[in-house]
Amino acid sequence: MDYEPSNILLVEDEPAHAELTKRAIRKAGNANRIDIVSNGEEALDYLFNQKEFADKQKYPVPGLILLDIKLPGIDGIEVLKRIKKDPALKRIPVIMLTTSEQEDDIARAYDYYANSYLTKPVGFKEFEEKIRQLDYYWMILNRPPVIEA
Repeated sequence: MDYEPSNILLVEDEPAHAELTKRAIRKAGNANRIDIVSNGEEALDYLFNQKEFADKQKYPVPGLILLDIKLPGIDGIEVLKRIKKDPALKRIPVIMLTTSEQEDDIARAYDYYANSYLTKPVGFKEFEEKIRQLDYYWMILNRPPVIEA
C-alpha cells in the first residue's frame, strides 16, 4: 500500500466548510496534498481504492484524515469504525472535525478510536487558529506510525 505521510483526506459534506478548511490549512502554511470527498461512501471508496478511486498512485493512503460526523448516507462514525477495523488503515490518525458538541457523538467517536475530536468554531478566525494548531501538531510535531502494505 502506498503511503503519503503528508497527504490529508478531508471528509466534509458541506462544500463551504470544505473550502474554509482547505483555506485554513493553506493559511497555516501547509502545502501538502488535500483530497476532499463529500460523504461516507466516497471516503470508504477512496480509502479502499474502489470505484473512481481505484488508482492507488492517484489516490494514495493519506497520512491524516479529517472526518465530519454528520454525513449523508454512511455517517462519520461508521467510516471511523471501518477505518479502525482494517489492518492496513487502522494506524492512520483520524481527527473528527465537526460542528457537533453532543456528548454522545464525542463518546462514540472515542469508543471507535478517533485520535482527536475537534468542534468547528463559528468564527473563521477562531477556526483558522484551531486548524493552525491541528496542522502544527499532526503534521509537524507528531511522528506517525509506518503504515504497512
